[in-house]
Amino acid sequence: MKAMRALPFAVCLIVATVPKFAHAAEVVLKAVSAFQEGTYFSRNFESFVKKVNEEGKGIVRIEYIGGPKAIPTMEQGAALRNGVIDLANTTATFTASIVPEGLALNYATLPFSEIRKNGSLDYLNSIMRQKGLYYFARTGDRIPYHIYLNKKIDKPDLSGLKIRITPIFRDFFVKLGAGVVQMAPGEVYTGLERGVVDGYGWPAIGIFDLGWQERTKYRLEPGFYTLELGIQFSARRWDSLTPEQRDFLQKQVAWLEKMSLDASLRDAAADIKRQSEAGIQPIRLSDADSAAFLAKSQEAGWATVLSASPRHGAKLRQMMAP
Repeated sequence: MKAMRALPFAVCLIVATVPKFAHAAEVVLKAVSAFQEGTYFSRNFESFVKKVNEEGKGIVRIEYIGGPKAIPTMEQGAALRNGVIDLANTTATFTASIVPEGLALNYATLPFSEIRKNGSLDYLNSIMRQKGLYYFARTGDRIPYHIYLNKKIDKPDLSGLKIRITPIFRDFFVKLGAGVVQMAPGEVYTGLERGVVDGYGWPAIGIFDLGWQERTKYRLEPGFYTLELGIQFSARRWDSLTPEQRDFLQKQVAWLEKMSLDASLRDAAADIKRQSEAGIQPIRLSDADSAAFLAKSQEAGWATVLSASPRHGAKLRQMMAP
């Protein structure tokens, strides 16, 4: 009888402790980068992973499985949407086949901090969520793109040249007369070596990690568009997290985006200097050609978004590039 009377108390004790243990359960998130581990465009993300794993014990742990060797760059968007991975350090360029509206981030004239404040990112995420993705944080910012060449030109005309592109500047380079070739970053060096391409579009930073300076002679000025590099989640996985887990991750955003912006501004200037030292010569357009070049870049960029998504594209342009 004593044992039977003690039973309700024991049951109550067990029940009372269950929420505590459930609350303390640690979630493991599988992550990948669109860029090779340790290279410039993976480093800020890798710092984020390290910080989360050090400070999130018992709440969140990120299992970083690596770069494109784990999952090819152009397949990572589908892997996110289908739940094969939970988050990725990637670009809207690489997920444009799923969410073409994401390309708007590259053509924005407002800084990303303002895009967060004015509701632009929330609007974009309302579109992305419908397609299984969620834009979480920026890991690279305020770095312009350039056209890099191994043949000299004297005006903004790429006729007769084969240029490696990504979706963000496909239409722009076509308007400049280029023959366009899409290939993953890991294939570009060989493409330059074998004459498959005569140049490529790339940010002001990061070519040394890939060895491209060995096959690059010129950088066209001015720069255009803005690098967008960020963390995208599987929307389903993000929504499955507990409020505590989401709050913990959200608290990392301010640190990550400030660190990334500071690094971008500092390192872009250093890399341009390094390019000069490596023998990459700037091709400087006249003021008139520069103005026409930049106007054409914006016209072509936003036309890409508007063509894919007329209603959302117009709204995003109004919000991000007023």
